[in-house]
Amino acid sequence: MRSEITAIASPSRREIAAALGVVAAGLALSAVAPHDRLTWWLEVAPVFILVPILALLWQRAPLTRLVTWLLVGHALILCLGGHYTYAQVPLGFWMQDWFDFERNHYDRVGHLAQGFVPAILTRELLVRLVPVRPGGWLILLTTSVCLAFSALYELIEWCAALVSAEAAESFLGTQGDVWDTQWDMFLALVGAITAQLLLGRWHDRELARSS
Repeated sequence: MRSEITAIASPSRREIAAALGVVAAGLALSAVAPHDRLTWWLEVAPVFILVPILALLWQRAPLTRLVTWLLVGHALILCLGGHYTYAQVPLGFWMQDWFDFERNHYDRVGHLAQGFVPAILTRELLVRLVPVRPGGWLILLTTSVCLAFSALYELIEWCAALVSAEAAESFLGTQGDVWDTQWDMFLALVGAITAQLLLGRWHDRELARSS
């Protein structure tokens, strides 16, 4: 049975302009004297790729307000990591002091977000375009897509390491952890499941309003 979507809670044009302004400001600030220019390009590349794609598709398939602002938040996480490199972000050092961690864990935050935000975006696309009804199959498919995306990102990092060991040191940010790749994918999994459990009903209300 097809899902009936009677109204989409999309942001207004003014809100879209504000969201783009926040992302543009984040990119501009992060580009000022980054720790490593090549690493900056590698880390913020998803922002440069995704924003034009969404802009082209917006008239045909506008996203919900929830997904829009989650993407803005994710873009800012990438901008911050790109500016400092993930192993050098001050927030990670503060976390290290607060919780007595052995390393800077800002990269863990990034990979948790890598599951959390794409989960809601994937959920939206599956419901609206396939469509898949809310329930077990939607959770399974959404989680699988997020895990696949996380694995793809790890392969991209591996390719970066093969091309340039110097660039890979900053881009991967393993900080000597031999299980870093496994942790990255596990946290993306946790983020994907958590997002669906926390935001699923909110997202459903934005996707379909009862007439």
